[in-house]
Amino acid sequence: MDSAFLVEQPLFSATLAAYGVAAVAYGGTWTARRAWVARAATALLWAGVACNAALIGSRWVTAGRPPFKSLFESLVLLALCVAAVGVAIERLYGTRVFGVAAALGASGALLFALGKWDAEIVQLPPALQSAWFVPHVVVYFCGYAALFVAAVASGLRLVKPELTLRAGTALSGKVSLDAVAYDATRFGFILLTVGLFLGSVWAKSAWGDYWMWDPKENWALVTWLVYGAYLHLRKLKQWQGRRAALLSVAAFGIVLFTYLGMSALPTASESEHVYQGEG
Repeated sequence: MDSAFLVEQPLFSATLAAYGVAAVAYGGTWTARRAWVARAATALLWAGVACNAALIGSRWVTAGRPPFKSLFESLVLLALCVAAVGVAIERLYGTRVFGVAAALGASGALLFALGKWDAEIVQLPPALQSAWFVPHVVVYFCGYAALFVAAVASGLRLVKPELTLRAGTALSGKVSLDAVAYDATRFGFILLTVGLFLGSVWAKSAWGDYWMWDPKENWALVTWLVYGAYLHLRKLKQWQGRRAALLSVAAFGIVLFTYLGMSALPTASESEHVYQGEG
């Protein structure tokens, strides 16, 4: 067991505990309806974000490189992005409805990461030693987190279509779950677009072409096209409400496959984007 693991273990445990207890506290706000429970839930989610960031920073210092190469490292980043978007949504809309989803989503990512832990830190291959690596990965994972919120809002819309949210500091009045899903999807789609652009520029510098038809590149394009279709269809009256919510949930399933399902493809061995530790 190396020193990196010994440093990371308490930070990882603290992060997972903070997210887990935050999820319980957010759930408690639905029944207890006490102000201190709600404030505690928010504080715990913020504590989880801080510990998560420290965990990434610690591994970055230890490895001497951005810690986004392996599946374990990417899951830790995903947890941070989901939790950070969760607190941003809470601040924007003035509601804790999405707090439990953000805390559970971040906890789930870390629990999955437990089975993919890299005790031994490996160095980046030459193609990943690029200035484009960090912005490409971070932008994409923030986009995934925004689309997770959109899927949660759409799922809630399917279960409780009458639910509306009290708007917070940046908005006024009440906001529907449809509107939250649409806004989160627009934001996520912009980030996917930026991520695709950064990836193509990076591919040109690393492999000599903007598009290599790598399996993960192809599925990233499929994801982008599906969400582009959602945003266009959402403008049509017959695609608002339940149909849009179903498409949003299904589209996030494609996101999950693009992120985690590449190792299941027969062409996985040809991909430059399959994470170390995937499969």
